[in-house]
Amino acid sequence: MPGVDHAQQKARLAENAPVRVSACLDVCEQANVIVVQPSRAARVAGARPVWLGLVNDPDATDDIVAWVQAGGPGIAPCPDILDLYTFTPRRTAR
Repeated sequence: MPGVDHAQQKARLAENAPVRVSACLDVCEQANVIVVQPSRAARVAGARPVWLGLVNDPDATDDIVAWVQAGGPGIAPCPDILDLYTFTPRRTAR
């Protein structure tokens, strides 16, 4: 996404969680896409990844970081503000 400091966004996320960068998740219309993975314990308990799209604002990145620091999917409730970014990818994108 033009005008977004991708390097800064990646660095901010990587300070708090493992980050994998992909060239394409097959949901270009949602760029920037961030998929927050649950911890191993949360996944065993049934938590699933949460897909967030249109994350082009540093404040949204900070909200994601705060959620991950609190435990992320299956551990901490997703902050209401992130509901604005949550989407379900097409089956081919999963």
